[in-house]
Formats: sequence, C-alpha cells, structure tokens
Amino acid sequence: MAKEKQLAAEVKELTKATPAVSQAFGALVKSVNDSGVLDHKTKELIALGIAIAVRCEGCLLFHVRALIKLGASRDEITGAIDVAVEMGGGPARVYGAHALGIYDAMMAA
Repeated sequence: MAKEKQLAAEVKELTKATPAVSQAFGALVKSVNDSGVLDHKTKELIALGIAIAVRCEGCLLFHVRALIKLGASRDEITGAIDVAVEMGGGPARVYGAHALGIYDAMMAA
C-alpha cells in the first residue's frame, strides 16, 4: 500500500530528527506489549479501537498490519470496530469502515 510506505518513510525521518524521543517511545511500546495480563493481540485490538475513535489514519495502517501479523481474524477486527463505534459514534463508524477496508486490502495482497 502506497500510504503505508509513505507513513513508514515519514516515521523513519521523524526518528532520525528526534532520536531520544523516538527511543523513549519505542521503549514505552515494548514495555506495554511485553507486560501485563492482556496478550499482545488484545492490546493491539484496543489500540485499533482507540485509533478509530480518535480518527488516526496512520495508526489504522500500523495497528491493522500488526493485528494481521498476530493472526487476528476479520471478526476480531469488526469486534474492535464495534466498540470504537459505541464510544465514538458516527465518525468512528466511518473510520471503522476504513479500518475494515485496510484489513481486507492487506489480506488480499
């Protein structure tokens, strides 16, 4: 996906421009994913729901890709979308539809 490649390039550039913050953020992400009672896939489903609710397209790309790598099913994705719509209303429904489209496109590729 062109948007995914563009996002990766932009994040790489930001990482070069802000190495200390990028390293700290990476450590935070690792700590969250490596600890606690929730498994990594559950945490990614929560992150996807939040990304939908706050309408972060780049986050959708990142978290959908991560969920595919973790073996998330389409039903699990739509379950996270349902919760996001409950919390975010109509705008979350639109971004949820976009998230599902991203999932379908990535699975078809």
